[in-house]
Amino acid sequence: MEVLFIGDIFAKQGVQAVKKGLSKLKNEIKWDYCIANGENAAAGKGINGRIAGELHEMGVDGITMGNHVWAREEVLYYIDSDMFIARPANYSKQSPGKGWFLLNGKPGPLAVMNLSGRIYMQPCNCPFETCEEELIKIKELTKAVIVDFHGEATSEKTAFAWHFDGRVSAVLGTHTHVQTADERILPFGTAFITDVGMTGPGEGIIGTDRDSSIQRFVTGVPTKFSPQKGEMIFNAVHMEIDPKNGKATHMNRLNFPISPE
Repeated sequence: MEVLFIGDIFAKQGVQAVKKGLSKLKNEIKWDYCIANGENAAAGKGINGRIAGELHEMGVDGITMGNHVWAREEVLYYIDSDMFIARPANYSKQSPGKGWFLLNGKPGPLAVMNLSGRIYMQPCNCPFETCEEELIKIKELTKAVIVDFHGEATSEKTAFAWHFDGRVSAVLGTHTHVQTADERILPFGTAFITDVGMTGPGEGIIGTDRDSSIQRFVTGVPTKFSPQKGEMIFNAVHMEIDPKNGKATHMNRLNFPISPE
């Protein structure tokens, strides 16, 4: 089972980069499932049904979210209708949406779970305890499980990966928009990277306009952010998972520029 996971899609440029990036990669590698973090796909904050639909049409089988999942009111009325979009499972059970979904393709079923970290993040339930609870249900359906751990602290992401080594196929960090160079397969077969990175504006400050971001740091005065124009980047990881035991056997980090239209 081969899986392509795309890092945080940021704004319109990110959606364009996904389209161009997938077209480029089809000539270089293959995958059975394509998953992407889409929590910033709508103008840099949140997602809506139209953009989610565009991503699905491009070939993104499943979408994970994060702390900006509720940034756009329309998602409240959309998220329950999309079977292949997940918000953090450790958010309130009373909130709309679901914490994981199941992809059923020829290579076998793959579960994709979304979790939020708690360090420097919005209040939420314990991701460790939530994962333990959800895995009981998931393991009745498949041994192949990918976790998108949306968090700020590298220590929290790393601790989570080691704690669940051998019990999930991959722990893929998202949220910081900066790809880390620590991709590896842990001793018991869990693929791990602290952060997959970002797909979107490559010349900004984590996707946002440079001038506005610098002004805020220099003056301390809040500014309205907008996506940076110019060259884009495509950040992702490509993995191979043995569907029989759920162990990852290979992981490759992808990072390349994409020219704007």
